[in-house]
Amino acid sequence: MTYSLRIADIPTTERPRERLLSQGAKNLATAELIAILLGTGQGKGKLSALGLGQHLLQELGKDQRDPMTVLRDIVPHELMSIHGVGPAKATTILAAVELGKRAFLSKPSERTEIDSPATAAAALSHDLMWQRQERFAILMLDAKHQLLGTKVITIGTATETLAHPRDIFREVLRQGATRIIVAHNHPTGIVEPSEEDLILTGQLLQGAQFLSIPLLDHLILGDGNHRSLRLTTGLWEEYPQGE
Repeated sequence: MTYSLRIADIPTTERPRERLLSQGAKNLATAELIAILLGTGQGKGKLSALGLGQHLLQELGKDQRDPMTVLRDIVPHELMSIHGVGPAKATTILAAVELGKRAFLSKPSERTEIDSPATAAAALSHDLMWQRQERFAILMLDAKHQLLGTKVITIGTATETLAHPRDIFREVLRQGATRIIVAHNHPTGIVEPSEEDLILTGQLLQGAQFLSIPLLDHLILGDGNHRSLRLTTGLWEEYPQGE
């Protein structure tokens, strides 16, 4: 496809809007989605909306950066510094990015049953998912695994946070929770557990055994992803929880 073509010159079935309607948004390339937001390109004889979308991604991807990661946190003047993107186009893109964040961060209401790592991650996304500092949070449940509330326990640096089992269980007892899930974020977006993460999880599992407050999982969140340590380590077999 030639990105200098006008949208009107592209066969109807290949136009981004028509493709979205017939095939669904998830089947469009990122440049096509941006083209729909832009609406128009740079004018006669220059880049089409598709071309401008591709150009925008190339500019965002300079220095081997992930264009979508840059777009997630971009500010208006950075977008408008890209040739062909003025205030109207920049605000449209920024509004779409913000809507996407809000839709993703929509969390379950209280008393929702937390029955999977994905549901737990959704409940904690607002506090953890895209934060630039590490945070450690707890998700408190009743005996039926229904959500009582969430609480950020500590906020650390860009690379590490500290959470002491004493502080975690103090809040759990204060709230009257009988089941808990703990979680923290990795600002890098890499959700592999560190050795410190595994050690802390073992300590928390032992504390949960002693207090008879089952620890159901430890999640690591970052950059739209999450990892369940319960599903990916053997720690829960080593420290069984009475659930």
